[in-house]
Amino acid sequence: MAESALRQAAPVGDTLADWLDEHAEALDQGLLDPESLLPRLAQDGRFGLGVARELGGAGGSLGQAVEGIAGLAEHSLTAAFVCWGQRAFIEYLLQSPNTALRERLLPGLLRGELAGATGLSNAMKFLSGLEELQIEARRDGSGWRLNGRMPWVTNLRKTGFVVAGAVARQGEQRPFVAALPNRVAGLRRSADLQLLGLQSSNTAALDLIEVPLDEDWLLHGEAHRYLPRVRPAFLGLQCGLAIGLARRSLAEVRQVQGEGRRTLQDELEPLEARQLELEARLLQGLADERFIAQPAELFRLRIGLAEQAAAAVQLELQARGGGAYLRERGDAFSRRWREVAFVPIVTPSLTQLRGELARHAALEDGA
Repeated sequence: MAESALRQAAPVGDTLADWLDEHAEALDQGLLDPESLLPRLAQDGRFGLGVARELGGAGGSLGQAVEGIAGLAEHSLTAAFVCWGQRAFIEYLLQSPNTALRERLLPGLLRGELAGATGLSNAMKFLSGLEELQIEARRDGSGWRLNGRMPWVTNLRKTGFVVAGAVARQGEQRPFVAALPNRVAGLRRSADLQLLGLQSSNTAALDLIEVPLDEDWLLHGEAHRYLPRVRPAFLGLQCGLAIGLARRSLAEVRQVQGEGRRTLQDELEPLEARQLELEARLLQGLADERFIAQPAELFRLRIGLAEQAAAAVQLELQARGGGAYLRERGDAFSRRWREVAFVPIVTPSLTQLRGELARHAALEDGA
């Protein structure tokens, strides 16, 4: 395969790659302590990609952060999913006017000592008009009291996390976005959700019961201004999951030998060319920031990359044949099969994105 336009960052280090390959199944099935994952990713420098050097990062672009996640997804979607949550929260801080909060939290996040959870799935649906905000705040002196629920949040590390959430102001049409530390009173983490895979991802639900919040923890006071600016990072980084899965399966197909190789080649080459095209378009759109004003293009790329991953894994199945169905030979493939089934349902799901594109088209037709 030709080199992708996204391959600008250093590849996953050999030590981490070997560790992920050895433990990918355990990470997927929850047989490995999830506390061990975040420090491993930090040690390899995954969280500093695209973060300015003066802020403690490695420098570079948001596209390099996408590549960092894609590189992990080639070995373990659980690791990539956790990295997405961490790096997305870091991006929220980078885009926030609250510099004091960034200075307080960013060093621990970059070192992997503190877990960052995106918590904005509901907010992204709200931004697209798909659902109401699930957290409400009422004024309490100079701060607020928050009540509500986050039903599915990843990277809620039991030894310490901070989660972002969009909050509706009681009686007002001016929602805000805040960061909530795990130690705050009234924030209750559920037991880990029992998923089909990705079980070492510290994925759980959060209930907020009279949670006190000071203005010091605001990421932005105006969600309608802030969310469109962070949505490209939220979705763009998420695309790294599909990119890495597609790359790994396409690479596995390339290794297949035998009489069926010519038939596979006829399907493989168009998939590889399409993969390169989609990755290049994603990189360019993140670099020139056009997705802020043109989110529909990003929605189409997210759908296209998810479809690529599904097609690549399906082609890998054909290449492997019956061997893919044998436990002693097909563990890695069966994990990728489960992993690629998750990609379409990550919020916003492909169904939600297609609905949003249909709404955009209807508005344009009516203009």
